[in-house]
Amino acid sequence: MKSKSVAELIIDQLSLAGVRHCYGVVGDTLNYVTDAMARSDIRWVHVRHEEAGAFAAGAEAMMTGRLTACAGSCGPGSLHFINGLFESHRNRAPVLLIASQISSELLNNDFPQEVDFLSVYQSCSVFCEQILSPAQAVPVVKRACQAALNKGGVAVIVVPVDISKATVKAEAETVWTPEPDIRPSAPELKRLLDYLNQDKKITVYAGAGCEHAHTPLLALAAKLKAPIVHTSRAKDFVEYDNPYNMGMTGVFGCESGMSAIAECDILLLLGTDFAWKQFYPSDAVILQVDAEATHLGRRHPISYGVVGDIGPTLEALLPHIEDKTDDCFLQGMQAKHRKSLEQRHKEEQRSESEVIHPQYLASLLNLHADADACFTADGGSAMVWMLRHIDSNGQRRTLTSLLHGTMANAMPQAMGLQIAYPQRQVIALCGDGGLSMLLGDLFTLVQEDLPLKLVVFNNASLNFVELEQKIEGLLDHYTKLKNEDFSRVAEAIGLFSQKVTRNQDLDAAVVEFLRHPGPALLDVHTNPNELVMPPKVEFSQVADTAMYAAKAILHGRSADVRDLLKSNFTDK
Repeated sequence: MKSKSVAELIIDQLSLAGVRHCYGVVGDTLNYVTDAMARSDIRWVHVRHEEAGAFAAGAEAMMTGRLTACAGSCGPGSLHFINGLFESHRNRAPVLLIASQISSELLNNDFPQEVDFLSVYQSCSVFCEQILSPAQAVPVVKRACQAALNKGGVAVIVVPVDISKATVKAEAETVWTPEPDIRPSAPELKRLLDYLNQDKKITVYAGAGCEHAHTPLLALAAKLKAPIVHTSRAKDFVEYDNPYNMGMTGVFGCESGMSAIAECDILLLLGTDFAWKQFYPSDAVILQVDAEATHLGRRHPISYGVVGDIGPTLEALLPHIEDKTDDCFLQGMQAKHRKSLEQRHKEEQRSESEVIHPQYLASLLNLHADADACFTADGGSAMVWMLRHIDSNGQRRTLTSLLHGTMANAMPQAMGLQIAYPQRQVIALCGDGGLSMLLGDLFTLVQEDLPLKLVVFNNASLNFVELEQKIEGLLDHYTKLKNEDFSRVAEAIGLFSQKVTRNQDLDAAVVEFLRHPGPALLDVHTNPNELVMPPKVEFSQVADTAMYAAKAILHGRSADVRDLLKSNFTDK
């Protein structure tokens, strides 16, 4: 066994654990690590801002299930990853951060660029330790890899620069990632069956835990004659080829999804930890199956809950589920879902004026994108248009910030997906506020030769925040954006770009944009007064919006009220 530097051992261990890409910005205390990486099979992805690197690494890790790395220099360098790593941790994406540190003998003395990374990252990681001696390198990195992969989340290793260049005799070790099937015990399954075999109206609420369980999920619905409602995070796994699908509930959902939950007698939660308890039924029996025992009844009281992976649990239940003959409840919900689809298609129609409605733009992307395209969307209204107007088909993937709710995620997450899937079409639905926040990483698309497609929903505002203010009866403050021409900025950087301001030009522009072989940006000026309508409009929302209108008129902004009414109630 020959001596190696700690930096070399870290890279050897990451490579053995399956890491293919590492995202970051180089710097002094990281130099020994990047030198070792340059001689390995791990590709360094040179981003312009570490936050973008964390988003990209998290997207790759979440979609592939593969451990993905990011690395930063001491102080501000590794600190910049924090928001993207919070996103990754909440998504349970296996990401490992190498946070390089100043030399050990300088620590704990307020030395320039000293940051206590352990205290910073402990709240958003499943593993967070510093390598204190060269002999600890392999054990610490191995445990970090296993924690990220098996627990699902972020692992952080802090590496002082003097430790990274020290040598020790050691070799990388195997990282273990067992995949057990977890299912409830026989008595627990029987108690679930006692509920499910009753002659009751049953609705299945499917969450992200239903990944890989599409076939048994539909088989369950067929036996129970049960409509299926899905969370936004479960869209890719539940929506496609599903005659029982009623869509989503919550503020992003549709009437059929809300009705299927509100009107059932028994609600079966499968792999979902849906947070907003006002959307749960008031009187129904609620059953829950989840891989995490701590999630049972966490959001809303339940009647019975069990721990199990959804696929194996359904396979154990299905032989004992009684075939129901009464499908009146299911048929009633299916009729409502057809109406919800009719409403969606109405919203997607091109307006008679030149105004571009964002639903129309999203529908064109849905129509012209590849069958296996990957979509990302910025938090806010762009996220809603993706979830409502991009169809899943069993091949496409969608990703947005649903648990962390951050801005500026769409472009960097799409970068990670494009690197993970170089042969697939990747499309980012960007808000103008989100894209401008990390605009510098447009350079990364050119530097890394990524054929990413960026669509800017340019409404000159922080649109979702403005909407929140209006429906709370407040005047909209500080939400307006004075944007430069995104298409000219992108062109100057080296991207193919177009600007579209009239809806009659949009279809052809989308086709040309998607066909371009390299990185491209489409700057689309969408209706700045578009409302994101919930599936059920509450009286309080109407009253508060009316209060906004009254305040706007009193403040000399009657034109804003006129434009709001015209855009949403007369122009579609």
